[in-house]
Amino acid sequence: MAVNIDFSDADEGKKVVDARGETVGRVIEVRHGTAYVDPDPSLGDTITSKLGWADTDGDEYPLQKATVAEITDDEVRLSGL
Repeated sequence: MAVNIDFSDADEGKKVVDARGETVGRVIEVRHGTAYVDPDPSLGDTITSKLGWADTDGDEYPLQKATVAEITDDEVRLSGL
């Protein structure tokens, strides 16, 4: 079942965690419904590649809605990573 994900300004500052609960970054900004993440410096190439961040230059990376399982009051939880 698909989850309807809508990012808003209220998501800025939330931790982004993988399916195991490990922090992969933090939402630093939401623009036009897209959350941009400052990744944890310890992320490996495999995870950044799965998130579509491997070929992106810069300090912030767009979070693909398809990778998000749910958004809670405190965090954005990813699925399948």
